[in-house]
Order: sequence, then C-alpha cells, then structure tokens
Amino acid sequence: MGKKVLVIGQGGREHALVWKLAQSPQIEKIYAAPGNPGIAELAQCIDIAADDIDKLLSFAHSEGIDLTVVGPEAPLMAGIVDRFQEAGLKIFGPTAAAARLEGSKVFTKELMKKYGVPTASFDIFRDIDQARACIRTYTDQGKTVVIKADGLAAGKGVVVAQDWEEADQALDSIMVQQSLGEAGARVVLEECLYGEEVSVFVISDGDDFVSLISAQDHKQVFDNDLGPNTGGMGAYVNPPIYTSQLHRKVEDTIVRPVLKAMKDEGYPFQGVLYAGLMITAEGPKVLEFNARFGDPETQVVMPMIEGDILSLLEAAVDMGLAGYQINIGSGTCICVVLASAGYPGNYEKGKIISGLDDLNRETIVFHSGTAKKDGQLVTNGGRVLAVTVRGSTMEEAIDQVYREIKKVQFEGMHYRTDIGSKSIRRGV
Repeated sequence: MGKKVLVIGQGGREHALVWKLAQSPQIEKIYAAPGNPGIAELAQCIDIAADDIDKLLSFAHSEGIDLTVVGPEAPLMAGIVDRFQEAGLKIFGPTAAAARLEGSKVFTKELMKKYGVPTASFDIFRDIDQARACIRTYTDQGKTVVIKADGLAAGKGVVVAQDWEEADQALDSIMVQQSLGEAGARVVLEECLYGEEVSVFVISDGDDFVSLISAQDHKQVFDNDLGPNTGGMGAYVNPPIYTSQLHRKVEDTIVRPVLKAMKDEGYPFQGVLYAGLMITAEGPKVLEFNARFGDPETQVVMPMIEGDILSLLEAAVDMGLAGYQINIGSGTCICVVLASAGYPGNYEKGKIISGLDDLNRETIVFHSGTAKKDGQLVTNGGRVLAVTVRGSTMEEAIDQVYREIKKVQFEGMHYRTDIGSKSIRRGV
C-alpha cells in the first residue's frame, strides 16, 4: 500500500505543496486540513483548523498518517512538531524552539550577532522612552529607521519609518496601544538596508541541507513597488541578481553558520529555512528568517522541482540529507496573484469566479482565498488565486501568464502588471 500524507493549511502555499506531492508515486492518499476548493481536487479536505493541534494529532493517529507537512507558521510556533514527535508521528517542520527563528525577532537578531551572520545593525528595547531616544539618533540625521515587533504579527509587525512622526506613531501603536498584543512587548530598531530583496529556500535535517531555488516576491500592492505591503502579489524564480557565486556566498556566510548555530545552541533546525535577504553593496544581509515555505514563492518553486518531493521531505525528517541530490528544471516560472478589490485593506467576499475552464492545460492555478457557494467558486480572501506559468525564458513566461489572466474574471479583481519585469531589465 502507498503512503498517507497530511498537509496542514488552506492557502496557495499549501495548494502548491499538495500539487507537487500528488505527483509522487509513493503516495496513496493526501489529506489537507482544512484545505480549499483547489486543494480538494487533489486531496481529501478535512474540517480541522490548522492550529487545532489536538484534533490534528488525533486524526493523524486514527488515519495512520505516514508524514504530516506543516504549511503556516502559527502551528509551528505553537509546538505542533513537538507534539507529533512525542507521539511517535513523522512530521516535517521545526520544533517550537527552532521555529523561534521566525517567531522572535529578538532571538534571531541576537543569534546572528553572536555567530557573525551578516544583518542590519540593531538595538532591542522593552522601554518605550529608551526606544524613542534611539529613534532620534536615526531621524535627527535624516535616516530611515526600521521598527520590528518581536513576535509574530501576520505581516504587520514591521514599519519602515522615514521620519520622527511616522516612527513615533508606529512605536505608540505597537508598545502603548498594543495593536499587536504580546508580539509588541519588545521591539527591534534597526538600520534600513538598501538593495534588492531575494528569497532563498533550503531544506535542513538539522545537520545537512539541500538548497532549492531562489525567488523574488513582490510585496507592494501596485506596479513599480508602490502602495502598502501585502502578503505578496506575485513571484518568479532565479532573479538575475542572485548569481551562482552569490549563492555560494549565502550558503557559506548565512545558511551554514545559522544552521550550525541552532545546533550548537541546542535547537537543531529541521524543515524549511526561508531566508529573506537584501543584496546590498556590501553583500547579502539577512532581513528575516521564516521557518516554513513562503507564499507566493512556493507557487513558483514547486513547479521547478523535478522528481519526488516526498523523498526529500522524508530525508529531512530522518536526518538523511547528507549527499542528497535534487534536480531543478530548466527555464523559469512566474506567478501573478489575483486579489480582491480593497486588498490589502477591507474587501468583500463571495464574488463569483469565472474563466478558469478556459485556461491552457499547462497553466497552473493555485487557490489562496476561494470557497464553494451554491456550487459556484467564489472569492473568500484578499489574495484569491495565483496564476502560474513555466516558460523557457522570462519573456515567454511573462507574456503567457498575462494572456492567461485575461481569461479569468471576478468583480473587483486586481493584480500587478509588472511581475518579473525586474528580471527583464537585468537582461535575463
């Protein structure tokens, strides 16, 4: 009999993981908790919330799940891996202690400082008056200051403040009004890094690691990187700035030192290490670490991986990555997110989605925020769909993805029209 796999989560990232796992000849059945309508075409969706660890553990026991794959960060921070491991169940992801690389900015910055990993200079404060005094050292010189809440804040815990008023308002919101709850009990104030951002993904077993592929996200809601930050409006793989030489430097100065540091500190990291980097004039520096796959980067990374991803994830869980080889396909991959009107602010749900049946067979559509209502597919989130295309060149992929998008419709649909354009300007 084949294996049973449980994927936890309900967004586009989890759809991409399920899509790739469904290609494994080793797997008999995939479950997703709670999943979404797109995932339901490939797996059996289970009505269990991603953070309901007790029910997820019970389900994995009763169904004889061979491997659980955790998509979102919240259950990782809550200790789902620890609970599954204690119960003798295989699960892909870091323990709660190791997941602090994402869950605590303070923990991560102090770790990088101790082990010499390149990152922005920083200070840590629990007292707001001391934090304000530090901010003055930036703003009085006309410098931008980055304010980060210590804990998880659903993407809302970082403010890049251009002046005193903006910085003080952010500090007041986080530390006085406690808009982010306990996540803002401490803040990290750091210099603003300048350059180009790149996302790098590696799979680690605690000792060894396998590099996947780099990607570039587009956070701002509007073209030309304008407007407020979002969860990500699109992505593409292999940004030109991230050369093979730079990759080797990132492995040597960031990935290996951080994984060794975690092991030396007693928190070996097993799972996905997602490094958000700024490629500065001085070289690559860490903006942040995440302890899980990115979204929407996973939607372009998964289609580029050749072979059986189940074997890779199991090798990470079983500490078997030494000498492991992974094949990355040729060409490129791009995805563009179709969002609801008003996103990333307030938006309405329940808008009927049409046109998906008209897309080319090669086009992949990952569902991020959809639902079924009266038999029809409708919007159910800010980011609704990620239309994904592979191509032999970036020009080809960009042309194809935007031709496909024109076939899809729902009321208020909006998207960026310049995803991948940076790669063209750099001459890919």
